[in-house]
Amino acid sequence: MKKKRITQAIFLVLITVGLMFLYGCPPPKTEQVQAVKIADGEIDPAQWGKAYPAEYELWKKTDEPTPAGKSKYKRGFDADKITYDKLSEFPYMALLFNGWGFGIEYNEPRGHANMVRDQLDVDPSRVKAGGVCLSCKTPYAPKLEKEMTLEYYKKPYNEVLAQIPEKDRNLGVACIDCHDNKDMSLKISRGFTLVKALNDMGVDPAKLTRQEMRSVVCAQCHVTYSIPKDQEMHSTSLYFPWQGSKWGNISIENIIKQLRSDPSYGEWKQNVTGFKMAFIRHPEFELFSNNSVHWKAGAACADCHMPYTKVGVHKVSDHRVMSPLKNDMRACMQCHTESPEWLKEQVTAIQDRTVSLMLRSGYATATVAKLFEMAHKAQADGKNIDKALYDKAKDFYDEAFYRVVYIGAENSVGFHNPTEAARNLGDAVAFASKAEALLRQALAKAGVDVPIMVNLDLNKYLDERGKKKLNFQKTVEIKDPFGVQERLLMVEHSK
Repeated sequence: MKKKRITQAIFLVLITVGLMFLYGCPPPKTEQVQAVKIADGEIDPAQWGKAYPAEYELWKKTDEPTPAGKSKYKRGFDADKITYDKLSEFPYMALLFNGWGFGIEYNEPRGHANMVRDQLDVDPSRVKAGGVCLSCKTPYAPKLEKEMTLEYYKKPYNEVLAQIPEKDRNLGVACIDCHDNKDMSLKISRGFTLVKALNDMGVDPAKLTRQEMRSVVCAQCHVTYSIPKDQEMHSTSLYFPWQGSKWGNISIENIIKQLRSDPSYGEWKQNVTGFKMAFIRHPEFELFSNNSVHWKAGAACADCHMPYTKVGVHKVSDHRVMSPLKNDMRACMQCHTESPEWLKEQVTAIQDRTVSLMLRSGYATATVAKLFEMAHKAQADGKNIDKALYDKAKDFYDEAFYRVVYIGAENSVGFHNPTEAARNLGDAVAFASKAEALLRQALAKAGVDVPIMVNLDLNKYLDERGKKKLNFQKTVEIKDPFGVQERLLMVEHSK
């Protein structure tokens, strides 16, 4: 009986507490989530961050040093803020780019936050093309291009930069570059370049899937481009050399065909040969989308460089945007079951082989450039250089040069498309070898004695920059996994 009364008492207490909770001590009402409206044309990322704070905080981390020692070849921006000089690590580039801004200062890229800052710090020759150099660097570019029209391209860089509000002159890629302010859907902001290029390939941007857009928004900037010039060498426009290509097959053959199709695409004069040349810049999208394994599997740029991450209870895309190597292969493990160590070894193996081919093709092409220099000197001395042999060698040299630049400028060191990278560089070696054989034949016919080992005179081209000097030992240790450069430079060491 006593036990029964205790049970009833406990029951009454529970009922009383429940009634007090329901009527005497009601919980506070849940506040409704307040939507933050982002104004049309709003560029300030902080305003977007009020609506999307997790993504905004991740985006701000692009200004922070990336983890050191994670990537063998793309070290980027580390805690010591060291600038990695590509010309010292790949000395053949100093020879091939002599006469061009890239031949004076050519550094490994850093995070998105440094896009404009690095332009302001780099040698002025790198922004000699004018305001057009800001096209991928500032979110104000579409507005400036629309308002200034032709003046945007041809006016000096600093004059166009001055049109940007002072507080935003160092601002790199921002939310408005990739997102629609109404619903956060992905959008193309650089219609004056990318939309035209897609249309030229028969692609309707409005029909691209969301997964395709997760690569295309990156393709607004991570592509190669040409800056056509007028007779006074003023910039007149900006275009991607994709005409004649197809979606999923933007080939180096067609890019070279487009660059050689119009003299106005010749942006600079190569000092060693005297040739007017076009140029190729960071063609990440072209290489990746050209039938690569990951492209065929349906992966997008954002899958690897902006993997989903947890912020509190939310799952968001990582807006820090960096190499999977620097994120301990977390992006890769979304699909691959192997360990991070195993995956990293595969990436490094691909990059090592790519660098080996870069060195072979780069030095072979540089050798041809020096033979052209020798041929021009012979002509100046009154010797007759066979025109047919010379013209064919020039044709092969162009084919080699643009392939060498294409893979050297592409920022994955071959990983985005290993088979295509190897094909490009292998073909570059073949074209350079053919050009060398033809020039040796032409020089021999003219009575010129050509040495077996051509002195590339690399110290000359590196010293001419006036800032950075070549460190052979560092170059061999850092960038030469198979000892190729060490052997190729042996003649330079011995002189």
